[in-house]
Amino acid sequence: MKIEIKKIGNSDGLLLPRELMQRLDLKRGQELHIIELAGGGFQAMPYDPDFERTMEIADDIMDRYRDTLAVLAK
Repeated sequence: MKIEIKKIGNSDGLLLPRELMQRLDLKRGQELHIIELAGGGFQAMPYDPDFERTMEIADDIMDRYRDTLAVLAK
C-alpha cells in the first residue's frame, strides 16, 4: 500500500486509510513504536512499555559488546 508523508500543522505525518486501520486494529490516538530497519526502512508496532525497556537493554548490550558481536558475525 502506498501512502504519502503530508504536512500536518507544523509537523509531517502519515495518513493511514481507514481500511488499513481496521485491518490492523489501530485506533486514533494509539501510540506506535518505530523500529529502524537495515536498508533505510522502518517497522511500526503498537507501543508496549515492556518491549521499549527490552529494546533499551538490547541496545546497551550491543553497545557494550560491539567488538565481540562483530567477531561473532564473521
